[in-house]
Amino acid sequence: MTDKRMQVVDAAITLVGTEGLRALTHRRVDAVAGVPAGSTSNYFRTRQALVEGVLDRLLERDRAEISAIGSATPGNARELEDIAHEYVMSATGPDLVRTRARFAMFVEAMAAPELRAGVDARRAELRAWIATVLAGLGVKDPAGAARVLIDYLDGLILHRCTSPDEPQDPREGIARMVRMLVASVA
Repeated sequence: MTDKRMQVVDAAITLVGTEGLRALTHRRVDAVAGVPAGSTSNYFRTRQALVEGVLDRLLERDRAEISAIGSATPGNARELEDIAHEYVMSATGPDLVRTRARFAMFVEAMAAPELRAGVDARRAELRAWIATVLAGLGVKDPAGAARVLIDYLDGLILHRCTSPDEPQDPREGIARMVRMLVASVA
């Protein structure tokens, strides 16, 4: 991806993450990206192509993040708790705009089958990595446990993004969930 195209797509992610998917127009992305009018249209001829570009870039950034996290494979439940906690705090802190954009894309994919494959790919990659980690910790059903953990973390992140009264630090809940899953060792 060229630097200018990446700049445009990152601006689109910022726009979706701050103002919602309905704010996503070529003109608005040009303004947010600080590029000449028509630049976004040069890279993405239609709004649908722009939406797909946003999803592709989110997936690319998620893969890089998972790869970075995955390089430090946890050797025990406490290390997995730490990684999950760091993920939640990042997603609801410094990465909040990207997280909101991701959730907007998930909702959009429900109505747009052509986007569904990309969303499903992201979830499958994340679940596969978590299942590998859980298998390494001796969990009896790592694929099932990975689904439970990812669903819990997604729900926790969603609540932290949308509810101002959520607890400041979700570490204890994450720890309980991880301990419960790891306790299901064969």
